[in-house]
Amino acid sequence: MKITDAKFAGSCTRVSAKPKRRLPEFAFIGRSNVGKSSLINMLTGNSRLAMTSSTPGKTKLINHFLINDSWYLVDLPGYGYARMSLKAREELRQMINNYILGSEELVCLFVLVDSRFDITRIDLDFIAGLGEQGVPFSIIFTKCDKQGASATAAQIDKDRTILLRDWEELPPMFASSSEKKTGREEILNYIGSLLSDK
Repeated sequence: MKITDAKFAGSCTRVSAKPKRRLPEFAFIGRSNVGKSSLINMLTGNSRLAMTSSTPGKTKLINHFLINDSWYLVDLPGYGYARMSLKAREELRQMINNYILGSEELVCLFVLVDSRFDITRIDLDFIAGLGEQGVPFSIIFTKCDKQGASATAAQIDKDRTILLRDWEELPPMFASSSEKKTGREEILNYIGSLLSDK
């Protein structure tokens, strides 16, 4: 699938306030500073679409981007950012849950995991919650250009092993690099295949 048009469609804090036009939604989420905004910009071919920052916790709203006038790419706030008050973290958690569990248009949630490190307990707990709630999801390993190919492959295999302790079957997984555009075609083709099933 090719993206020929991508534009900001609105921000909200609750499902009831998202864009009125109902279209299939593909949402992206991960721990703070996992490279979510860079990945979104890489996928859409627009380096200024999503705000990128070296400061974790930048995204505080649910942002909808209209893609090819036919579906939404949804940028969700990151989770697990420690340098935030308990109240603020709880508000973000509620916002994320309200969207994930309340959006009838959500087709797939892409969970981003840093390919350089062991998958964290925070990630595992979040993914377990998706399974318990029956939320369809996939995993994208980010920043795959930050170390050698063999080290990246070994780390992803290790994370698969960790996940298989709790899961009989793993969801689709993708390796990506925003710098080298690794995984772009695979991720977009996967989205295209899900859209064709709608």
